[in-house]
Amino acid sequence: MELVSASLLLCLCCILLALAWKSQNQRGQLPPGPAPLPLLGNFLQLDRTNVIHSLEQLREKYGPVFTVHLGSRRVVVLCGYQAVKEALVDQAEEFSGRGEFPAFSKDFNGHGVAFANGERWRQLRRFSLTTLRNFGMGKRSIEERIQEEAQCLVEELRKTQGAPFDPIFNLSRAVSNIICSIVFGNRFDYKDEKFITLNKLIFKRFRFAGLTSAQLYNAFPGILEKIPGPHHVGSKCSQEIIRFISERIKLQQATLDLNAPQNFIDCFLVKMEQEKQNPATEFSPENLVMTTFNLFFAGTETISTTLRYGFLLLLKYPQVQEKIHQEIDAAIGRDRAPTVEDRGRMPYTDATLHEIQRFSDILPMSLPHTVTRDTRFRGYLIPQGTHVYPLLSTVHFDPEEHKNPEAFAPERFLSENGCFKKQNAFMPFSAGV
Repeated sequence: MELVSASLLLCLCCILLALAWKSQNQRGQLPPGPAPLPLLGNFLQLDRTNVIHSLEQLREKYGPVFTVHLGSRRVVVLCGYQAVKEALVDQAEEFSGRGEFPAFSKDFNGHGVAFANGERWRQLRRFSLTTLRNFGMGKRSIEERIQEEAQCLVEELRKTQGAPFDPIFNLSRAVSNIICSIVFGNRFDYKDEKFITLNKLIFKRFRFAGLTSAQLYNAFPGILEKIPGPHHVGSKCSQEIIRFISERIKLQQATLDLNAPQNFIDCFLVKMEQEKQNPATEFSPENLVMTTFNLFFAGTETISTTLRYGFLLLLKYPQVQEKIHQEIDAAIGRDRAPTVEDRGRMPYTDATLHEIQRFSDILPMSLPHTVTRDTRFRGYLIPQGTHVYPLLSTVHFDPEEHKNPEAFAPERFLSENGCFKKQNAFMPFSAGV
């Protein structure tokens, strides 16, 4: 019995040593980074409650491009504007692969536009951009839908009669309603129970991504998928959202007019009908459900969170709020709703909106990318399929690109004569393709 135990222990040690040797051997031309442990990688060296901060600290030791191992997954991390821009813009094709973010991507199983790759990603992205861009042609424009929802939101705020209130769900419902109007063709009343449930699920699903249990799942998906626990909560929320979307699609299929699509789902259903004889088509029921889910998830929480940060910053900096008020009164007045055309006459407001997005930094890390082929980058060789994490927070707070980056200053987006001025180091929703 002792001989068997000793043999098993010896085999285990040999396996671990082989894994360690293989990992070191593969690192030959990769960017530098901390030495990983077998199976665990660098997971124990990271703060699970603030992984982004841990990665930023590693930058100080290893430079703007370095390698870490999250469990068995090898990841190249990009820090600072120049490194992120060189990868995602200058070498966009090589870095265009979509990586896995297991706590999210397992819900999509490679479907939808956000986590798809290759031809599926190209077809769905092209269709989605074209459909959303052309939505004003012969139909109610997106601008009209936003104006209508803004009025509904103002009415809801008036009902508080100046009393303190929590703005989270009012802002979330307003943004979600605009997406509903585009995707489903109609908005919901703020008190609609199904609509309230949908928004709570989206809010809960988004918050789950930052929890320690989600970080553990991202590092060890194969093991934790088989073990019950709180790391499955996010996926359960996703399944509820998917059910809601699937029910709506069935309702719209029953009343669809192929010659007069009224919304995004209608347009997708028409495309499915047009390509039903094409064996290579990516316009399937699964991709419809997941692309719709992508639109809801990407739009609702990111925009509503940005709005909340915007209100908070304007409360903290009343002098900025006052300048915006003055510009609104001068450019728009108080007798009509704002339009997209007003933007060119409101440089300070435009600059403030950009600075809110930079300063709030609500997406400190882009969705994971992968390299589509063996890629030379800054003297290193990154093997095909390697995950790449661009840290957008290091772009927005890059001291080489932004003077006093820790300060909230809309003026950084203004020229000397007061016109709006673009900043290169501005990537609130990533860059490239």
